[in-house]
Amino acid sequence: MLSPRPRTPDRILFVAETKTPVVVPLHRSALHSFASLKARPPLANPGQRIGLMGGSFNPAHEGHAIGARTAMRRLRLDAVWWMVTPENPLKPSAGLPPLAQRTASARTFAKGRAMPVTGFEAALGSPYTVATLLYLKQRFPRVRFVWIMGADNLATFHHWRHWREMTCLVPIAVVDRPGWRLKALASPAARWMAGRRLPEEAASLLPNRKPPAWAFLSTQLSEQSSTALRARFGA
Repeated sequence: MLSPRPRTPDRILFVAETKTPVVVPLHRSALHSFASLKARPPLANPGQRIGLMGGSFNPAHEGHAIGARTAMRRLRLDAVWWMVTPENPLKPSAGLPPLAQRTASARTFAKGRAMPVTGFEAALGSPYTVATLLYLKQRFPRVRFVWIMGADNLATFHHWRHWREMTCLVPIAVVDRPGWRLKALASPAARWMAGRRLPEEAASLLPNRKPPAWAFLSTQLSEQSSTALRARFGA
């Protein structure tokens, strides 16, 4: 099985379904300041089940809110953190609004104390999600984190830096998005994790599962997208 080595975050041991051990290097160049003391994530208590929903939120929209509420309810989470990223390594940063502006946009849709909006990743010094996950697991070793992503992100997950290593660190919840279900489930990442998928009716067990583990969540579909909203308002 895939599992993190707590004292050696520069590599993760993966034992595939065939029981063949493979050491996957996790280069420190991508994690050079992941333990930055400047970062101020929201508070979390031991044993809590916390969903992590990262994104540019450029801008935030109702689809994000639906995804957060769906994950909160179906996974029985104590909170969902809306993590506003300083940049997206897969997208051009030119024209990206300031972090404060996008954080304010996210707060428009993140309702209640159980959905804090945070930009703490800006202090980590790395644009890669794997660095964020390693930092959080070190900072909160007894919290049960779950990574939340839309089906559109799963479809391109294999382009993310160290995406396989990410699956070793936390369970993943994939929330359906209009027009992306089939592409997501046929994606390289979904095929790679196929044997680790929980039935949707068992999704509430996901936070307690050792990674890699994932579930696909059907939900109300919103046609809104950040790309469409930027085009509509000329951003």
